[in-house]
Amino acid sequence: MKTRRLGRHGPDVAALGLGCLSFGGIFGPTTEAESLRTLSAAWEAGITHFDTANIYGNGLSETVIGTWLRSTGHRPHIATKAAFSDDPARRIDNRPDHLRAELEGSLRRLGVDHVTLFYAHRHDPQIPAEDLAGTMQRLVEAGMILGYGLSEVSPTTLERAHAVHPVMAVQNEYSLWTRQPELGLIQRCAALGVAFVPFSPLARGVFGTPMADPAQFDPTEFRTRIPRFQPEHWPHNHTRLAAFHAYAASIGHTPAALALAWLLDRGSHLIPIPGTRRAEHLQAWLAAPQIDLTDHDREEIDRLLPVGWAWGDRYDDAQALTVERYS
Repeated sequence: MKTRRLGRHGPDVAALGLGCLSFGGIFGPTTEAESLRTLSAAWEAGITHFDTANIYGNGLSETVIGTWLRSTGHRPHIATKAAFSDDPARRIDNRPDHLRAELEGSLRRLGVDHVTLFYAHRHDPQIPAEDLAGTMQRLVEAGMILGYGLSEVSPTTLERAHAVHPVMAVQNEYSLWTRQPELGLIQRCAALGVAFVPFSPLARGVFGTPMADPAQFDPTEFRTRIPRFQPEHWPHNHTRLAAFHAYAASIGHTPAALALAWLLDRGSHLIPIPGTRRAEHLQAWLAAPQIDLTDHDREEIDRLLPVGWAWGDRYDDAQALTVERYS
């Protein structure tokens, strides 16, 4: 697989990473054996960057990855995240003691002495970005992480943190149905030499085959709360998406591969992290780095899914509380 640099001074990793959120059961039940097969299939396909977090299944995702690391001896670049707190008075916590303790727990579950990348899963508004960067710098100096990242932040938070200690990567939601990072964040990452890591690049499954169907969602899963999947919005979104699926098929690509190819085409510093809990699903998008979009492809995609086409917000009000808004 083609590679890209994880930040100006970071390692080279595969152009596509693997998002490991679903190993924690957020999209429905899964098994350790199934997750282990998915990790092995991703590795064999050339994916060298696995992205997880301490809250994915309350540590389950990290534990499964740790089991896989021990059983295979492979050494991919691991990114993990922390910041969410059980304290109802402080939902997001970027204080030094909290981040270090959470990182130590992640390292134990993963069975490693350091990770390549450690993100502040959200920016705590009570902690200045400069102080957060100082905390991360100390974790780098302690040898616990090679670099640090920020997630769901604004361009100004990136700039303030980067001025104290260079940021390796920024991770925000970005796809053909969520385009806010184009309003300055992707550009600032490029200017500063920071990797931009789009999460949910397949838009919560709507670019999958078959397309995600809200009627089939488990009542307990979080997508049932996303406005774009609600009855007043979904029919409009489905119509647009069906046209994109048809176009992908007409030029010989899966919709997932084409959606990821579009992201990779947006800049050489973008490293999308599609996720799946089943090894067979990888085949739908592994070809994305090999797809060279033509000018006609770009024009047709813009016609089918123009900026702002999606009906409804990407989060409900409660989900959006911890996201930095800048437009």
